Amino acid sequence: MISQKIKALTESPSAGVIRKMFEEGNLLKQKYGEDKVFDFSLGNPDLDPPEEVASRIKEVAADTTHLCHGYMPNAGYKEAREAMAAKTAAEQGVPVDFSNVVMAVGAAGALNVTLKALLNDGDEVIVPCPYFTEYDHYIHNHGGEIIRVKTKDDFGLDANTIKAALNEKTAAILINSPNNPSGRIYSDDELNEVVQVLNEHGKKTGRYPYIICDEPYRAITYGKKVAAIFPKYPYAVVVTSFAKNLSLPGERIGYVCVNPACPEAAAFMSAAVFSTRILGYVNAPALFQKVIAKSWNAKCDYSLYEKRRNEICEVMDYAGLKYAVPDGAFYLFVKVPEGWNDDDMAFTNHLKKYNILCAPGSGFGGKGWFRIAYCCSEKTILNSKEAFKKAVEEK
Repeated sequence: MISQKIKALTESPSAGVIRKMFEEGNLLKQKYGEDKVFDFSLGNPDLDPPEEVASRIKEVAADTTHLCHGYMPNAGYKEAREAMAAKTAAEQGVPVDFSNVVMAVGAAGALNVTLKALLNDGDEVIVPCPYFTEYDHYIHNHGGEIIRVKTKDDFGLDANTIKAALNEKTAAILINSPNNPSGRIYSDDELNEVVQVLNEHGKKTGRYPYIICDEPYRAITYGKKVAAIFPKYPYAVVVTSFAKNLSLPGERIGYVCVNPACPEAAAFMSAAVFSTRILGYVNAPALFQKVIAKSWNAKCDYSLYEKRRNEICEVMDYAGLKYAVPDGAFYLFVKVPEGWNDDDMAFTNHLKKYNILCAPGSGFGGKGWFRIAYCCSEKTILNSKEAFKKAVEEK
């Protein structure tokens, strides 16, 4: 018999709604033609990987050294971990040793490893809304409970709502900056306020919740910089991947890095390595560990994403829709127009009549909003202008 828990999840209205829309979009393209379907459903970057990455793939693939495809330590190749330590040190502004890094199967794998390493049954993870929809499942995978907290009107972190959610079961707070789906980058001041709240809680209870920073979009920003967490708070973990910045989502390569200043750093690393093994990952993909070790700092041009951001904002202005201007990533979070009672599911279904595919905000903890992934062709964005206008005007 199939697990009743999984069966219920797969049959829920929000289960895999983004993937379903992506697949529906492919069917619509076959029916009406690609130029008449406006698919903004999936955050699947359409920029090609940099040439340096492509060259390193060829170089690594040509290696026929004996046992080059064999097992390595569960934490990954030393040279890959050293490269990720150098990358994290540059981003965080503190020295990082390879011993604080575990290579992972994408950011999703990195999050599951981190949560497996940290959570006891019944532990709680605070997540500011809106948030990446899969966080619910990742936290539940390891016996935890997700505690959703409100952000400010501009989707900035609200230290007061986080403080109100803290208790003796709080194991971590999970933040994503730039945020999927809002594109919001959390500021130094916001993080400092959260750190103050966590330090006060830790001194009072003896348990310091971890800050888990999910950062696959760190490099894709528009004039703002993602704040470093390691200098601010010792109980911090960065999880990330190369899916978005190097356009390698299908290759599933990422890593976990714990703050070297964490008093439990050695214990966390031991738990993360063990979790990597028993979750069935065993190790991150060998070939791409080698590729990333040689090309993680390849030069990338994200100006196309900023151009597309500006273009999709112009389309929304033309259609009379309100939205949050993103600081980074490649998502636009748009308010459902008046007259729909904040029913984002109904409105995104309505958009399908005009061959527009967007993700409803409720799945992200953002009822009354919907997400546009503008990491698509410029032609799709520009050609959607009249379709959005008609969809708003007609009901």
